Amino acid sequence: MTVNWAGTAFSLILVAVAAGLSLWWGLGLERSIVWAAVRAGVQLLLVGGILVLLLRPQTSLWWSWLWVAAMLGYAAWTAKQRAPGVPRIVPLALTAFVVATALSLAVLFGLGVFPLGARTLVPLAGLIIGNAMTATVLAGRRMVEEFTDKRDEIEARLALGQPARDAARPYVRGVLRSALSPQIETTKATGLVFLPGAMTGLILGGADPVSAVLVQIVVMFLVLAAASTTTTVMALGLSRRLFTPDHRLVRLARAAS
Repeated sequence: MTVNWAGTAFSLILVAVAAGLSLWWGLGLERSIVWAAVRAGVQLLLVGGILVLLLRPQTSLWWSWLWVAAMLGYAAWTAKQRAPGVPRIVPLALTAFVVATALSLAVLFGLGVFPLGARTLVPLAGLIIGNAMTATVLAGRRMVEEFTDKRDEIEARLALGQPARDAARPYVRGVLRSALSPQIETTKATGLVFLPGAMTGLILGGADPVSAVLVQIVVMFLVLAAASTTTTVMALGLSRRLFTPDHRLVRLARAAS
């Protein structure tokens, strides 16, 4: 099954429905909805054009790896835009994304879950980085908010002689729970409550349903591992930056929403 340009144009009716409901309720989100749809369409068409070049048999796989590197850099920059209140988030987010991507791809390609090629490398890396970015930004924001709100409690622990790592541990746990809970709930609801995108796309494309299910299972586990890895790296790295070498809590401005 394929979708032609006319079908894609007709799907804009759905965007109009969303904008119309925003207008009806007076939400003031009409421009944001239209802009988001236009931007997504342009970006996806651009990526589609690049993938056409990358998937050519004569194209070296190194170009795909270069594209993955570009995605990592762009994701780290985007994390800074979404969480400007998190100190020095770019190198920390980049480290988290690289660790999650390297670990996930090593399992998938090293154990032969998927064959290594441009057709698998770029989409899988995009899934890892995209989902990890959302969890990482959430973890960074929550860390700043938690350490700002609970500053008195943390300083009381420090005053009692606890080292910074021990004083921060209960709050880091809370941040990790908050950051991972959405992905855990999504994983639990997959299949019964909703059919995820990868599985739906494969079925619409004519793939065998069982094969589509198996691919989706791998993707869900992949996303869960990526979110867990990146939030852990972000929380541990940021918790160290929120304390001075002599175990004092630095003063922070609350991260912007």
